[in-house]
Amino acid sequence: MIQLSHDAIPFKEKKFPIVLVLDSITGPANVGSLFRLADAFSIEKMIFCGSSFSDLNSSRVKRTARATIKNVISEEQESAVDACRKLAQEGYSILALEISEGSLPVDSLKYDRFEKIALVLGNENSGIDEEVLKLADEHLHINMFGKNSSMNVAQAAGIALFEITKSLQPVK
Repeated sequence: MIQLSHDAIPFKEKKFPIVLVLDSITGPANVGSLFRLADAFSIEKMIFCGSSFSDLNSSRVKRTARATIKNVISEEQESAVDACRKLAQEGYSILALEISEGSLPVDSLKYDRFEKIALVLGNENSGIDEEVLKLADEHLHINMFGKNSSMNVAQAAGIALFEITKSLQPVK
């Protein structure tokens, strides 16, 4: 077997109606990883909210993101609450990736029932703001089997995006 180059990969390009809402995510390595995931899963855009890290010229962000910063639309908004309200008005279902009372395993939903999705990811230490959680249509969690109850935000985003795109219809 021969490893394929980037140009020889047989994946068909698709675009998914997903927006990542980043609620005060601050780690440059996480931001870079999220850009790579956003490009890999071909989502619409990422919205940095609150005190989200936004120095896209940081060497750590660039090193982790590689060239994907050029491929992914990103914007900044002051408030994750306001961003979610606006997205809901635009027809997005708000899905919060946060363990909470009543949260559902991320692999248990059929995402094709949603036309457009705003996936909210929270701060590395404090999670998603309580007001944003109140706005969410669904709370999702990743089943974990060890002693820890959380994982890195970028790793969690990758798992969630994989599960969501398995059944969500691409727009192109």
